[in-house]
Amino acid sequence: MPLTGVSNPPGGLTTLATPTANPTLNPTAGPMGGAIAVPVPIVIPGPAFGPAPGPAFGQTPGQTPGQIPGQASGQAPGTGMPGFNSASNPPAPIAADSGENQPPRKARIKDVASIGGIRENQLVGYGLVVGLRGTGDSQETVFPMQSLLSILLRMGVNVPQTGTNSAQNMMVKNMAAVFVVASLPPFSHTGERVDVTVSSAGDARSLEGGVLLMSPLYGPDGQIYAQAQGPLVVGGYRIASGMNSTQVNYPTTARIPGGGLVERAVPFDLKQMRFVDVELQDADFHTAVRMARAIDASLGAPRARVVDSRTVELTPQPGEDLPALLDRVESTEIDVFPRAKVVVNERTGTVVIGGKVRLQPVSILHGGLSVNVITEFQVSQPNAFGQGTTQVVPQTSVQATDKPVNRIELHEGATVEDLVNELQQIGATARDVISILQAMKAAGALEADLEVL
Repeated sequence: MPLTGVSNPPGGLTTLATPTANPTLNPTAGPMGGAIAVPVPIVIPGPAFGPAPGPAFGQTPGQTPGQIPGQASGQAPGTGMPGFNSASNPPAPIAADSGENQPPRKARIKDVASIGGIRENQLVGYGLVVGLRGTGDSQETVFPMQSLLSILLRMGVNVPQTGTNSAQNMMVKNMAAVFVVASLPPFSHTGERVDVTVSSAGDARSLEGGVLLMSPLYGPDGQIYAQAQGPLVVGGYRIASGMNSTQVNYPTTARIPGGGLVERAVPFDLKQMRFVDVELQDADFHTAVRMARAIDASLGAPRARVVDSRTVELTPQPGEDLPALLDRVESTEIDVFPRAKVVVNERTGTVVIGGKVRLQPVSILHGGLSVNVITEFQVSQPNAFGQGTTQVVPQTSVQATDKPVNRIELHEGATVEDLVNELQQIGATARDVISILQAMKAAGALEADLEVL
């Protein structure tokens, strides 16, 4: 049935922690053996130093404008907090540095915040990728064959269920069942194109060279909002021959630039917005108060009110041009005070340390236990004219080496650069750095939020 487009939208005595007598070893080893490093970081802290607005006209209560029905939404703005209304009770002036040693950075509101209700909506669908070079789903995966039979039946091709040429005897290796995901941007209209991502749902080895057949993309309400189809762009490959194979990146995930076609728009009307919520990406009262002041200065009137650490509420005037108002708000520059943060990714060994991270005086003792598991395959042959058979026998040996302890001392005023240089001098790997940072955070020597991905 054809789709119909709908118009719309963290004193004293130094104490050394005693290491565990028997550190836990990771028994995991590669198939042919390999080294497993188990770092044992020890951190020694040094001396101490010093009522809500109702829904807009025609809007379902509790539903955010521009939101697909049935999708989870954020909480409605509250009545605010006393002492934060810049219109009736402006707060006392606050020093620009607010205790920070570094000056605040300037940023546009559109770069650090978003307008409440104006957001993307996620779509998901299921489909088939065909045209693979023998790298598709195997016969053990049942649902790709069921999908193929359903498609063929809709196209007038009836495959017998019994007999020599039945569906049970079909050997199809050039197709793969996939899930298709996309994001529907705000204010999207029928006929616009969006990028889609395709991921294998079965045991296909690679999607290289495949083409996605027409697949409907559904919203949380079960309605079709887009259709996806087109050739796949794979950012990796896998080559196999016998028992040997080479793989680069993940060839079972691909993208189709502009492969989705919008068939239904999400209803959204700016004229129904009785208030505008400007929501910070990182919740912070300090930044929220200054954002409200900057908006008031840009509009020439006290119209912004801080609701909480993330939201600033702005009430449009009757008959005001709302797109022009949002343009002035988003282009306003404000002082931003970002939180000190350290982000680590244990899977890839990536460590990102922000410039505002502070370090307290600390002593670090870091050692490690290296375990080598070596497996050698030997061939055992019987004597000449014997009755035995030739067998391949694995011989496994385990070697453990305890590495000496390395020491790092960071004095008062040490920077992140000093820590990185010291870690490089002792030859610490990326995963050693992650373990040390986690131990420093637990000891209170790392004044920053530690986020582990």
